[in-house]
Amino acid sequence: MRWLRGNEGLTALLFLWPSLAGFAVFFLIPFGMGFYYSLMDSPVDGSFVGLENYRELLGNPIFRRAAVNTSLFMAICVPLNMLIALGLAMLLNRKLPMRQTFRISFLSPLVVPVASVVLVWNALFDLHGTINAWLASWGMRPHDWMESEASLYVLIIVYLWKNIGYNMILFLAGLQNIPNDYYEAASMDGAGKFRQWRSITLVYLTPTAFFVFIMSIINSFKMFRETYLIAGNYPDENIYMLQHYMNNMFKSLDYQKLTSAAFLMAVVIVLLVLTLFVVERRISKSLG
Repeated sequence: MRWLRGNEGLTALLFLWPSLAGFAVFFLIPFGMGFYYSLMDSPVDGSFVGLENYRELLGNPIFRRAAVNTSLFMAICVPLNMLIALGLAMLLNRKLPMRQTFRISFLSPLVVPVASVVLVWNALFDLHGTINAWLASWGMRPHDWMESEASLYVLIIVYLWKNIGYNMILFLAGLQNIPNDYYEAASMDGAGKFRQWRSITLVYLTPTAFFVFIMSIINSFKMFRETYLIAGNYPDENIYMLQHYMNNMFKSLDYQKLTSAAFLMAVVIVLLVLTLFVVERRISKSLG
């Protein structure tokens, strides 16, 4: 065992080997095989076609529609989620009655099974659901929420309902780590509440906000489960996402389009995350 103690790098590699092997078997190798199949015209005895599958994919109006819907959903939900979560965190950071109860209630959607969530939202927004029953009782015409442009707003409400509590707790932890001495010193120097919020709260919440932003983007891609269970394989065109497209390509055994779409989405996510890391480092350096 002396040679292991003398070589810390090899010792660390031996401890990391199980995790590295699992990462390679379940992530790295399948990802490489998927990229290989995206360059072939068939997964069985196929020939190399290069980027032809990607050109066909980008020229497919259904894929473009799914990409636009996914981008629009993320562009609306992520900032809205962060703003509401930050506002609630700042509110619950004060001494309020039943503060602990409110914190727990906002976290409750995280522990509710997806199937139960779908049943609740179906009961609310179905054509014969609760909301349409209320509208009918007020003399208004029922609305088919999931088969119209309103389906996107329903999906946004479900996303916010499910994810605001988690982000609120993260922001709340960041707020409680800011020393009160900073606010007292700023108040003595004549800084108002808004100036304190801008120059102290937002500055010290930058790492937390960055993490919340990344997690919000990831969670926006996870909304396929709820969308699929609520609206099925072929929902309204306003909520037809990239995951729907890839799921349908898998069912039709079109592996070339499936792997090409999956690889493009992975590249976009990685580039977005790397860009956010660069921006966050520059902000941290400027603040330091």
